[in-house]
Amino acid sequence: MEYPNRKIWVVQCLFLFSTACFISQLRASDDVIFYESFDEDFEGRWIASENPDYTGVWKHVKSEGHDDHGLLVGEKARKHAIVKPLDEPVILKDKTVVLQFEVRLQNGLECGGAYIKYLRPQDAGWVPKGFDNESPYTIMFGPDRCGATNKVHFILKHKNPKSGNFVEHHLKFPPSVPSDKLTHVYTAILTPDNEVRILVDGEEKKKGNFLSGDDFDPPLIPSKTIPDPDDKKPEDWDERAKIPDPEATKPDDWDEDAPLEIEDEEAEKPDGWLDDEPEEVDDPEAAKPEDWDDEEDGEWEAPKVDNPKCAEAPGCGEWKRPMKRNPAYKGKWHAPLIDNPNYKGIWKPQEIDNPEYFELEKPNFEPIAAIGIEIWTMQDGILFDNILISSSEKDAETYRETTWKPKFTVEKENQKDEESTESDGLKGFQKVVFEYLYKIADLPFLGEHKIKVLDLLEKAEKQANLTIGILASIVVVIISILLKLIFGGKKPATVVAETKKTEVAESSDDQGSSEAQDEKNNGGGGGAPRRRTQRRDD
Repeated sequence: MEYPNRKIWVVQCLFLFSTACFISQLRASDDVIFYESFDEDFEGRWIASENPDYTGVWKHVKSEGHDDHGLLVGEKARKHAIVKPLDEPVILKDKTVVLQFEVRLQNGLECGGAYIKYLRPQDAGWVPKGFDNESPYTIMFGPDRCGATNKVHFILKHKNPKSGNFVEHHLKFPPSVPSDKLTHVYTAILTPDNEVRILVDGEEKKKGNFLSGDDFDPPLIPSKTIPDPDDKKPEDWDERAKIPDPEATKPDDWDEDAPLEIEDEEAEKPDGWLDDEPEEVDDPEAAKPEDWDDEEDGEWEAPKVDNPKCAEAPGCGEWKRPMKRNPAYKGKWHAPLIDNPNYKGIWKPQEIDNPEYFELEKPNFEPIAAIGIEIWTMQDGILFDNILISSSEKDAETYRETTWKPKFTVEKENQKDEESTESDGLKGFQKVVFEYLYKIADLPFLGEHKIKVLDLLEKAEKQANLTIGILASIVVVIISILLKLIFGGKKPATVVAETKKTEVAESSDDQGSSEAQDEKNNGGGGGAPRRRTQRRDD
């Protein structure tokens, strides 16, 4: 076990060394607009919202298994909001801009977000201490998962120059969120040719064009025409393509009252049919329980069983002709449908010029003046790290290779070791369970079930993928037998049939006693005892 630990230690050392070198390179790069490593405490640099709805606590902690710090969502089922104003607004027009950050879902993500909002300048109507979900942003980017939602959001809020309204435009068919608990890096690359590319762990997952209606919903460029909201459908507008033939009449021989099925008059009673034999008879093997009280339980009647004579004959009891479909049945008459001479089609309002239509050669991006994290999540343990804004794709790639990838490699190695340990532990546990189950299988109380249990045990050992399910089945069988032996009846049974009869009798005994006692308590003890009947289930 020393070798894997030494390998992980070496990788961690290389990771820390490469991180230090990379940070110094980033700080020297003119293309880096903003970079936050969270190596130092965020207090004094990031501003937690004081909005009373946002009570979640942010923490500066190390990522599990690393010496690398990050910004942690500290409480589950809380709203969290924190913001970092930038020294200068970031202009997104006419240049490449790369937005990149890491997220590690240390406790998974069942319902919540782990995205970042790139906020507009404060003159748009917000302040850091009041940061909330209404604070105006330019771009929202990152993972979100809850119920049917599982996507890496990319949302652009774009201003309509005609109406002055800001509209959310969602990237269609975004990538899904990785389901593990490892650190992943999310990258959005905006280029001057109106394209956006979404990368997860450096691999391109989605590519779109801001001006394409196929890539954003709703499209940035509105349609030229819209349905006239004031247009109304005329009262005489007929949308029925077919109508009942007004000249059609019901045929004279059409009987709407004829039944769907009638007796088969050609059917004959099979030879050997036992008309006078009932389908069920008293169980000849049943005996009145010794503890049966006629006064409290009523007159005892033997449970019923299938009449054995009926099993040897075509049938018992009163014979009735079978039913067959009525050839005269036609059902309710309806006039046939014909083409509607007044049909005008499905009505739609007329199209008018869209007053909010505009043409666009490039998106009119609002500047980014702050980075905010505003989420409501049911999980804690969400760790943000290494937030980058750059005008160089190379910077982002270098960061991923130098900082994220070594860290991800360490986590993968740790994950493999944990899975290996869990697997070994499971095998050891299974071995112990099998040993005990084989010992139990030799106990005499299993009786005729012993062979079946041993067969299941052999299958479980040979088919590892079915082991857990088979073991569970065996445990259920053994417990069922034990419970049956313990609670099966007041008197020991020599055969299965007698055991069942005893169980039935005692069940009736208990129920009858309870009802009789209720009658006595309610003043109804006098009168004739009720007749009680047992039904044999075997």
